[in-house]
Amino acid sequence: MAPVDNGAQSETKDQATTSTTAATDPYNVEAAEILASSAQRMPIAQAAPIYEQILSLFPTASKFWKQYAEAHMAVNNDDAIKQIFSRCLLNCLHVPLWRCYIRFIRKVNEKKGAEGQDEIRKAFDFMLGYVGADMASGPVWMEYITFLKSLPAQTAQEESIRMTAIRKTYQKAIITPTHHVEQLWREYEHFENSVSRQLAKGLISEYQPKYNSARAVYREQKKYVDEIDYNMLAVPPTGCFKEEQQWMAWKRFLMFEKGNPQRIDSTSSNKRIIFTHEQCLMYLYHYPDVWYDYATWHAKSGSIDAAIKVFQRALKALPDSETLKYAYAELEESRGAIQPARKIYESLLGDGVSATALAHIQFIRFLRRNEGVEAARKYFLDARKSPDCSYHVFVAYALIAFCLDKDPKFAHSIFEAGLKRFMHEPVYILEYADFLSRLNDEKNIRALFERALSSLPPEESVEVWKRYIQFEQTYGDLASMLKVEQRRKEALSRTGEEGASALESSLQDIVSRYSFMDLWPCSSKDLDHLARQELLAKNISKKAEKSAVCNGPATLDKIAAVLASNLNVFGKVIYPDTSQSVIYDPRQKLEAGIPPSTTASGFKAASNPLSNPTGLAPNVFDEMLKATPPALISFLANLPIVEGPTPNVDIVLSICLQSDLPAGKTGKSGATQNPMSSGPATSDLSGSSRSRPVPSGSSFKTRDRQSGKRKDRDRQEEDETVSVHSQPLPRDVFRIRQIQKSRAGTTSQTGSVSYGSALSGDMSGSTS
Repeated sequence: MAPVDNGAQSETKDQATTSTTAATDPYNVEAAEILASSAQRMPIAQAAPIYEQILSLFPTASKFWKQYAEAHMAVNNDDAIKQIFSRCLLNCLHVPLWRCYIRFIRKVNEKKGAEGQDEIRKAFDFMLGYVGADMASGPVWMEYITFLKSLPAQTAQEESIRMTAIRKTYQKAIITPTHHVEQLWREYEHFENSVSRQLAKGLISEYQPKYNSARAVYREQKKYVDEIDYNMLAVPPTGCFKEEQQWMAWKRFLMFEKGNPQRIDSTSSNKRIIFTHEQCLMYLYHYPDVWYDYATWHAKSGSIDAAIKVFQRALKALPDSETLKYAYAELEESRGAIQPARKIYESLLGDGVSATALAHIQFIRFLRRNEGVEAARKYFLDARKSPDCSYHVFVAYALIAFCLDKDPKFAHSIFEAGLKRFMHEPVYILEYADFLSRLNDEKNIRALFERALSSLPPEESVEVWKRYIQFEQTYGDLASMLKVEQRRKEALSRTGEEGASALESSLQDIVSRYSFMDLWPCSSKDLDHLARQELLAKNISKKAEKSAVCNGPATLDKIAAVLASNLNVFGKVIYPDTSQSVIYDPRQKLEAGIPPSTTASGFKAASNPLSNPTGLAPNVFDEMLKATPPALISFLANLPIVEGPTPNVDIVLSICLQSDLPAGKTGKSGATQNPMSSGPATSDLSGSSRSRPVPSGSSFKTRDRQSGKRKDRDRQEEDETVSVHSQPLPRDVFRIRQIQKSRAGTTSQTGSVSYGSALSGDMSGSTS
């Protein structure tokens, strides 16, 4: 029986899991990395489909293209390598990928003599023309110079040509801000001095300022480049912090390059800006604003053809971006290319059946601008027959007919035709009313409102009623104004729980009736006061009903106080729905088995802590109770169990500190001694008349507890045999410190400290 390859099985399982993940989340970066790593260990025949799958999702991932090319280079598959480089080089301006390309070109042509050397030189020029401006291109410049120096020169003319090529390459390299610019400058100085010291002096003095400028720009540019992650894969924006950080880093870098910090000629500067944009798109490939900025920059620079090519690439990368399509159509229309622009609009419309309302509207406007009134009207008459044609199309074309075509009669007929289909749309009713208001058609506006309000359900008619009242305030008399307001109240009172209270008149009606735009018949303070009253009127009846059931009528005043204290100061702010709020009221649950404690706090002891909550057997739980110290049993019995939010820590501590805990030993486990009595403490919480252990104010303060702890430690160490009840502790701090020093080195002692009454603030201590 053949042995099982566990490694192969594990790899197959990982690949299957990764494929499943990629199916659910195609832009999963981790899954793509795992697939690419597994493909590196496979034969090229098996790895090729995996690479194609990855690169279809990440077409600008230069590291995956590089791995793909190197996998073919390992088996000398030259035709496949050429095809890969032709697909990726111009879209992936990354130095490692281009150096892989140069290695392939040199490998193929190094044995072809002069012809092969010429091909390698062309490849170097081609590469430096695209990635020579990269800060990481220093090694590429050095490699090219080394290659030029290695070329044989049989004649003096060939030697002169070779030296001129080396000199020009050096001079281009030393004015390019790269990581190796200083090293290239030193090598250039050595080269010129080795050729001719007399000639070197003039050339070096000529290029010294240019080199200094390149070095200064490099140091400034490095600050922007260091913020960029060149290992990031291009994924659709998710809004995560890292993506936004990279977007900002690239924006800053582009702004820096557009400022031409090196003050070079416009051609060279534009070349660097193009290079930076292309590099940016490798990582922000799915960001439509980056594509738009790139195309707009080309257009503003006067290169419309380049801008069109960018838009075409952008729509290939983001075929579902309507915004980029509109921007592209706008560019074509602005340069007079009407037919290309029309094709873009038609692509937005698709087959016309599933076209969006916005696509219909924008195409109508395009036709109106470029082909005239009749073309736009004809298209609208066809588009309105579509079942997906919304009321927006009717409103948009009616306004075009009214404002641009100056044809109010046709616009009116469009609105009327739409009213038959969109009577249930309040927004359409309001747009139609605005149109009639422009015509000053008072009669038809009233008729429209009446027709609409008779068909709209009350919950959807709020805005229509509001506009109707505004219309009557502008056009109607006092009687009609008051009549419409009353009808509105009667209609809307059926939608809420207020009922008859909504029919009552309030001062808000007068304020609304006699205001205009931002002019009000009262001060802002009065507006705020009215807003508070309106909110209280809406909620107090609901609060009263709920509170009467829970706590009785005593809490009605507290409701008003809470509402008044929580309202915002500005009347127009939208307030939260306080009718859904529930007043916090801890209820003590008394269960059988543990009698209620008669502590000074007045709380009824909850028996839940001792009611076997874990579900143990009764005998086991009884044994646990017998083994529990009596002080702990009494403490647990006094712990309150509340429903709702976590109670205030200070209140719980004050309850615990005033509990009647046993003071001495008992004969049997579970039996308690007579508790020490303490003074009563009462406090009214949430309107309840029950006695509570909360003092008025904040008597149980942090600093009091801290100072009390220090005092108790000092008193505990004073005398381990004397009870606090028989001998009071000294109050003098200096004396306490003396006693501490005198007892240093004595045996350690144990004790317990009680805070005493939380109300009185007196501290008491005991030792045992």
